[in-house]
Amino acid sequence: MSLVISLGSVNADFTVASPTNPAGPGTILASDLVRRSGGKAANVAVLARRLGADAVLLGCVGDDDLAVQALAGPRAEGVDLSSVRRRPGPTGYASIAVPPDGAKTIMLAPGANDAWGDEADAVAAEVGAAPAGSVLVVDLEVPGEVVDAALRAARERGVTTVVDPAPPARLADPLLPSIDHLTPDHHEAGELTGEDTSSVEGAQRAAAQLRRRGVHTAHVKLASGGCVTATPDGCWLVEAPEVEAVDATGAGDAFAGGLAWGLLEGRSTIDAAVLAVAASTIAVTEHGSQEAYPDRSALLAMAERVVVRDLDG
Repeated sequence: MSLVISLGSVNADFTVASPTNPAGPGTILASDLVRRSGGKAANVAVLARRLGADAVLLGCVGDDDLAVQALAGPRAEGVDLSSVRRRPGPTGYASIAVPPDGAKTIMLAPGANDAWGDEADAVAAEVGAAPAGSVLVVDLEVPGEVVDAALRAARERGVTTVVDPAPPARLADPLLPSIDHLTPDHHEAGELTGEDTSSVEGAQRAAAQLRRRGVHTAHVKLASGGCVTATPDGCWLVEAPEVEAVDATGAGDAFAGGLAWGLLEGRSTIDAAVLAVAASTIAVTEHGSQEAYPDRSALLAMAERVVVRDLDG
């Protein structure tokens, strides 16, 4: 049976409510400390599993007590953790401050996420053994040689690839032709292309440039929600429904997970993008990441409210 393979960061998240956006020196008195499972790959795997897909997590955790916290969410959701490596040293750690407007600030200590050692060939073998029709989701918070090996193996196997280019500085041009779906947010798209992506038109230019450089389909996530999706057949604006946003933590991971699930289900690219936008929209309406993710019925209900506009028409 086909599955979602989620390769990337696995973290222990420590989230606080901040009365203001952290900026400059000084001390801010925060509140509501919450410890959660996190990390991009862990978040994607949790959402895919919650939506009913089989999901495998490929990541590294340390040999400390934070590893238990980091894997608690995926384990409870039924994600396959047999490919998670344990390394001497600390588990990845994220400190997240969420101000009243929900625009989070994250400080990340990668820990075991950088400790893959010589596992690139083993990762390639795991991806290469994936069942037909599987989808590989990759973030760039793990070493480049691991990402390279996974994408090469996916191409050889015919596995669809979804890449979240965070951090964008780690996305090298030679990787682009190996990417079926690239999902930068507007900041990342601006860094990757030099375009001003604060408008739909700018996001459209950035998406078109990424396609010219080898990406098959580019989904540029907009600051206001939604995305611009550029495919070989045209460019579309996928508009997010209006909701009250309280916490953007994990919204980008929800986008990647929703997209992957749609592709796994055999949906068209635009229909999968609609599901991605619906997932990320729901994710911002509650605190936390994995805790805020929808089940299948909630996702499909939100997808009915998403509007698609042809930008070439």
